[in-house]
Amino acid sequence: MRILLVKTSSLGDVIHNLPVASDIRRALPQAEIDWVVEENFAEIPRLHLAVSRVIPVAVRRWRKSPVSPATWREIGQYRRLASADFYGAVLDTQGLLKSALLASQAQGEKLGHAADSAREPLATRFYDRSFSIPKNLHAVDRNRQLAAAALGYTLDELPLDYGITAPALKADWLPTNEYVVLLTATSRADKEWPEMDWHALGCALIATGLRCVLPGGSTAERMRTARIAQSLGRAIAAPAMNLTDLAGLMAGARIVIGVDTGLVHLAAALGRPTIALYCASDPLLTGVLGIAPHANLGGNGAPPSAAAVVSAALKLLG
Repeated sequence: MRILLVKTSSLGDVIHNLPVASDIRRALPQAEIDWVVEENFAEIPRLHLAVSRVIPVAVRRWRKSPVSPATWREIGQYRRLASADFYGAVLDTQGLLKSALLASQAQGEKLGHAADSAREPLATRFYDRSFSIPKNLHAVDRNRQLAAAALGYTLDELPLDYGITAPALKADWLPTNEYVVLLTATSRADKEWPEMDWHALGCALIATGLRCVLPGGSTAERMRTARIAQSLGRAIAAPAMNLTDLAGLMAGARIVIGVDTGLVHLAAALGRPTIALYCASDPLLTGVLGIAPHANLGGNGAPPSAAAVVSAALKLLG
């Protein structure tokens, strides 16, 4: 049996879908799993040993040039790849119109959320069978329950398992002693945590003997990490890295602390002690969830204080 998973974006959503591949591997050990994912996040399902083939798409880029010949060539290539094999199940766990359209191009029974549980109810028109999953569950649990209902297994004996590992990053700029990763960058300004609070947290962690490593993606993000690192002294503003290297960086960390961003979920998926800081969103349904010690602090309009984060970090560090 071949199964095609459709979960394209965003980074956190893709990470939240990793346990589905682990569940399928345990419940249906003979199944082969392919995965349709946005090209920028394709490195994530490739980390999972149960995923045989990753099929990248570029919906975000295609939307910017919808009539470009290059866009239509890439869409045609996706159609050929998605329809090259017959799937016993094509499972769309995203529940969006775009993901349902992508699923519709594959050969096989299309499965997904019912209209009362899909994020975009119109998506359900493209499924052969659909399933109602409560909306008040954590995103990880919703994905897992949908897959179990669609593929006919139960979760009773299946522990939470993201199924990914990453070798620790080897780089000459990394500290030789234990370090903590501070994820200061996020997609929205209102989700950011104040720089003075990052400074207070970093000082407290440095006092325990740890070094601080601050990754950043864009130029503006790296300027911010450089400012914070310079103010701390025993800290490193990391160079730009791809997702695989970032996974390796966090895999070697003693603890990871970050704002509401996909990378903080990646840290939890890698089994690292993780603290997520929420300033403009609610962690109830999308907070970090893992088997290693973790904490979700703050909430929508209620950022956590530096003292609260320091206290939680010291507790996780033991």
